[in-house]
Amino acid sequence: MTAATPLQAAALGLSIVAEARWPESAHDHTPPNLPGFILSSFSPIAAETAARCLSRRPEAARPSATAIVIATARGDRQSAAHVAQTVAASGILGPLLFFQSVPNAVAGHIAARWNLTGPVVCLADPVSALETAALLIEDGDADQAILLHIEQGDRDQAHAVLLQPVDARPVDAAQPPPGAHP
Repeated sequence: MTAATPLQAAALGLSIVAEARWPESAHDHTPPNLPGFILSSFSPIAAETAARCLSRRPEAARPSATAIVIATARGDRQSAAHVAQTVAASGILGPLLFFQSVPNAVAGHIAARWNLTGPVVCLADPVSALETAALLIEDGDADQAILLHIEQGDRDQAHAVLLQPVDARPVDAAQPPPGAHP
């Protein structure tokens, strides 16, 4: 499972500046706890994978607007199954399940945690998600985008890539911006 490969990104004029996966090691068997999200591994794995990816970005790769694009074919299957079982049994659903019922909820958490100020988009298809990330950057809505592909199944998996234009130049903090007076 892949969010995007370097070749796919390059075909759209983008480069991958950081990346992360879940699982990455034998220690990744239990998703980390994520306050506000219950019962399911979907959001904790998404948040952890995004955190790993964003923590690996170069210092120069911290633009003013970073979009969050989530790709998931079936969404949060564990929460959906729990809701279906609870409704079938005439049970009462907790309010947190409403909050986490869409992937946008974890995207909001990621944006708040990492102070990301770009748009948020959730799609089912990773190829469409990559194309959308490229369009958000091309249109000027974002300087870069984190693309997360998350799927639950026998083995929960996530892949995150941080994308920016191929021609993006790192900013040297020691150099004043053009037109600035020292």
